[in-house]
Amino acid sequence: MQPIVVENVHKSFGDVKALHNISLAVEEGELFGLIGPDGAGKSTLFRILTTLLLADKGSATVNGLHVVKDYRRIRQQVGYMPGRFSLYQDLTIEENLNFFATIFKTTVEENYDLIKEIYEQIAPFAKRPAGKLSGGMKQKLALCCALVHKPKVLFLDEPTTGVDPVSRKEFWEMLQRLKQKGIPIMVSTPYMDEAMLCDRVALIQKGEIMQINTPERIVQGFGKKIWAMRAQHMYRLIRDLRAFEGTDSCFAFGEYLHVTLRVPLETAEAYLAQKQHENLVIKPASAGIEDAFMQLMQEQNETL
Repeated sequence: MQPIVVENVHKSFGDVKALHNISLAVEEGELFGLIGPDGAGKSTLFRILTTLLLADKGSATVNGLHVVKDYRRIRQQVGYMPGRFSLYQDLTIEENLNFFATIFKTTVEENYDLIKEIYEQIAPFAKRPAGKLSGGMKQKLALCCALVHKPKVLFLDEPTTGVDPVSRKEFWEMLQRLKQKGIPIMVSTPYMDEAMLCDRVALIQKGEIMQINTPERIVQGFGKKIWAMRAQHMYRLIRDLRAFEGTDSCFAFGEYLHVTLRVPLETAEAYLAQKQHENLVIKPASAGIEDAFMQLMQEQNETL
């Protein structure tokens, strides 16, 4: 049985189409990523799957249970960590954990083996109110509360947004260890580097799934030559390249631009020389999942 199945789900808010014809399935023991920018529809899909929102059309099941007909049973069986920190700020770490355990008619001790490794990192601050914790500690506490009843499926909606890089790395290491315990995990993130840590990902933009595959196969599917370009005046460089008829795509990637061309590189170099760009550097670059996402997004925009 697939722990998560979504079939042709649609959801609109007035004139805004939040989700359009969404279909996907998560396999047993899989760490599945929903990857896309803010406003892509990630949180809307998570809210439908956790029975907090009704879809306009389509159907979905979680652990074999229908998200509408069996919503009470689903709520007992899933762990959900929303994008915003939603625990009680005036309760301590210890009190929050005990509260959520009580809601699910269990105790912290009963499922302590599942949260032990995570909880031990915040245990020295057990008496501190949740509102006075750092971002990384809030994240660990929220994950403990989502796991305290030993859920059969775990939903994590942008769990690392606004968290420092070290805490982000630690959090994903914790997810990998949770996956080894057989818990199916669906996680959303706007960070493309985190996509590479998932078993499979769905790339979503403007409420539509652009592609579902392993991160490696998505990158392998990028069939164009990429040139990394840099010059003294980067704003003028990106403006001139986007105005050049021989440019296929041009996006900023760190200190370089990633550029794909419809013409030979020599033609582009001659064009940039004519534009008198100083300290111009051009070198080959390897495609990453962000390049693939930007290409798919460009193709999606061209069909609209």
